[in-house]
Amino acid sequence: MRNMPCDDVYVKEIAPELDVQSLRTVRAIADTGSITAAAAALGYSQPAISQQLRRVENRLGVALIERVGRGVRLTEAGRVLARHAPAVTHAFDAAAEELAQLRGLRTGVVRLVAFPSASPVLVPRLLASLSASHPGLTLTYVEAEPPEAVEAIREDRADIALTFSYPGDRDDPHGSSARGLTVRSAGRDDLLLVLPAGHGGAQSVSQLAEETWIAGCPRCRGHLLELCGRAGFEPRIGFETDNAVAVEGLVAQGLGVATLPRMAVESFPLLPGVQTAPLPPAESRGLHVVTARDAERVPSVSTVLEVLGRELAAVQSASS
Repeated sequence: MRNMPCDDVYVKEIAPELDVQSLRTVRAIADTGSITAAAAALGYSQPAISQQLRRVENRLGVALIERVGRGVRLTEAGRVLARHAPAVTHAFDAAAEELAQLRGLRTGVVRLVAFPSASPVLVPRLLASLSASHPGLTLTYVEAEPPEAVEAIREDRADIALTFSYPGDRDDPHGSSARGLTVRSAGRDDLLLVLPAGHGGAQSVSQLAEETWIAGCPRCRGHLLELCGRAGFEPRIGFETDNAVAVEGLVAQGLGVATLPRMAVESFPLLPGVQTAPLPPAESRGLHVVTARDAERVPSVSTVLEVLGRELAAVQSASS
């Protein structure tokens, strides 16, 4: 196989040899780590994928994979294609869906990823609304925290991500990691103090400096640490869980206090022995909708974005 000269002649020569299915194949190998797993993910046989790879390597004049023991790995050229594949395949899919819409087809699959506390109320409302108004649309759903959700959009594993961030979050995934994506504000979700019933109705965090706190995982507790720091103390964290029901269960037994977003608190009936108290409006998390750039030009994605906006507004209005 020949070396790759970096000149306009080679670019013009190689571009026609690239096709979207080859890009999907190379990306699948990058994601799964093997030809067999990539074939299964794409719905093809392993020999068919191997033959396709050989054909595209011959056309391009460069190896895309290399054998390593009993497995394979991408060459530098393969990694280049895998890196560009999500943007290219997304553009092809967007064009195909727009053409389908022009032909009057009202079907499509939209992949949604959202944070866990959106699952009990918002996502079911969205699914029910879409089912009633757009029965030809299929919405798939996966739970993920914001960093993973943004990554799913970037890697074309999802079409729409519903995410959140806290003011001053140093690890805000909507910064550099979302560069090149579209991030829309979707309102806010207020934080509530979660206290044992009969606690005395603390109205500020500073009144809870001597309490044991229930916090999320180390990556998820940054805002709590900052909140308590502004109140003049470092929280004594006795329990760690990201499960809102578990948080309330611990609080109900008088084992600690916590903060939870309103959306999480109102996603199920408040447990006996638990009360909540509001925090200032500034103590809230911002909600965001993240998509690939120009994703709203895809009719099915645009439809889901519109319905999602309505359902978000309805949930937030019911909470106010």
